[in-house]
Amino acid sequence: MAMKIRLARGGSKKRPFYSIVAADSRMPRDGRFKEKLGTYNPLLPKDSEERVKMNMERVQFWLDQGAQPTDRIARMLEAAGVREKTERNNPNKAKPGKAAQERAEEKAAKAAAAAEAANAPAEAPAEEAAAEESAE
Repeated sequence: MAMKIRLARGGSKKRPFYSIVAADSRMPRDGRFKEKLGTYNPLLPKDSEERVKMNMERVQFWLDQGAQPTDRIARMLEAAGVREKTERNNPNKAKPGKAAQERAEEKAAKAAAAAEAANAPAEAPAEEAAAEESAE
């Protein structure tokens, strides 16, 4: 049985409150769990000690039993100093979205058109002057 240490949502609409639980990975998010390990209240300020509370002895017990923490729980454990920090690489996060890329392409096309327009009138009077000289 694959165990996970994860968040189970509680609280009312627009007022989230999470329990940190050890649960079978096949169970639903707010469903049956083996043990409640702590709480997480995202509405509190980040520097508040009440924001994340964990029973570290029990968390360590479940980690030793092979339970895998979810990404959010792993970050909480890194902040608590239980786990070493892992390198995260998400190269797609730095890329702009589809609409932003289209806007950038349109802007580049307009800039290129404006540059051509700026160069064309400068050449046109020179050609006209050359034509006038040869006519004379």
